[in-house]
Amino acid sequence: MKKIVYKKLAKDCVNFFILAIFTISLIIWVLQAVNYLDYVVEDGHGFLVYFKYTLLSFPKIISRIFPFAVFLAFSYILLKYEIKNELIIFWNFGIKKIHFINFFIKFSLWFVLLGLLLNAIITPYTQDKARSYIRSSDLDFFESILKPKKFIDVIGNLTIYFDEKNSSNELINIFLNEKTDINNSQTTFAKTATINIQDNKKILILYDGKTIKNTNGSISEFQFSKTDYNISKFNSNTIVDQKTQETSTMDLVKCSLFHKNSINYAENKDVIEIKNCVFGNLENVYKELYSRLIKPLYATFLITISLLIILKSKNDHSFNVNKFKIYIFAFIFIVFLESSTKLISTNLIQNLFLIILPLVFTLSIYGYFLIKLKVNR
Repeated sequence: MKKIVYKKLAKDCVNFFILAIFTISLIIWVLQAVNYLDYVVEDGHGFLVYFKYTLLSFPKIISRIFPFAVFLAFSYILLKYEIKNELIIFWNFGIKKIHFINFFIKFSLWFVLLGLLLNAIITPYTQDKARSYIRSSDLDFFESILKPKKFIDVIGNLTIYFDEKNSSNELINIFLNEKTDINNSQTTFAKTATINIQDNKKILILYDGKTIKNTNGSISEFQFSKTDYNISKFNSNTIVDQKTQETSTMDLVKCSLFHKNSINYAENKDVIEIKNCVFGNLENVYKELYSRLIKPLYATFLITISLLIILKSKNDHSFNVNKFKIYIFAFIFIVFLESSTKLISTNLIQNLFLIILPLVFTLSIYGYFLIKLKVNR
């Protein structure tokens, strides 16, 4: 019978957790998807790239909501059981509160594993995959970024300006400035221009103009009646380099171990072939590893916070005050958890203290349960 009761309560907590995390994440995802429209409107990427990028951002949102959803699910279900006098059934069946707490501490390990899987594997992979679509995308919606009487510089190394677009979709009095490096640039003026596609490449056909080239301080120019300008060779200014958050967890671990074992950082900073693995970025590597491998461990502590509800019956005059204190404490702790990443540095002693905090917090609250239950008994 005890197993049936435990199974029913655990199932209710899991069901509400799934409902809460997906509902909240979906709302945030929709709001965030609106902001990602800039990739189409301003950066010229296609809607398919936009859709893939926004879809792959969903696991990241879930990972950020995860701690809050864990506490919300368990606290809500336990509170619901208490208000409906269903927890009394547990105690009437002879289930001791400390055994009840022990069960949920063991059960919380599944949420720890889920959090580790989500933070350490799924989210980095989907983030890197999303960035790869931006990285490999051409300017599918090049026309959408062209605005008259406005300097357009969202395309790498190219600035475009034109006065107006006529009824024939021709660009009037167009100016293009291409800068290949510090000492070399090319400026082109044309009376009109049209956009065409040749061999699956976007071509800007320029009419009646001239091109001025600056090569290491040497100026040359030539006039033309018609010339083709290949737009497809340019990329958007959208950041396409792999970020630390998008690097695999295994690579980040290798990076941290490499620098830890390196005697001379300056000589070894470029030896290991892992992106973003330089000594100057080591603090960010530690912070990312902390977020992926340590934060999920707090799921156990968040569940034990929700278990504080069982210490007082709803008939107790201080039940509502106790409930309010629990939610305030959990809220403050979640804020601390989210901001604790900023405390990570290259100081290994300080980092070690933060690493053992989940165990310290969990043991402390478990000790509090033992004291309270002993006093009540």
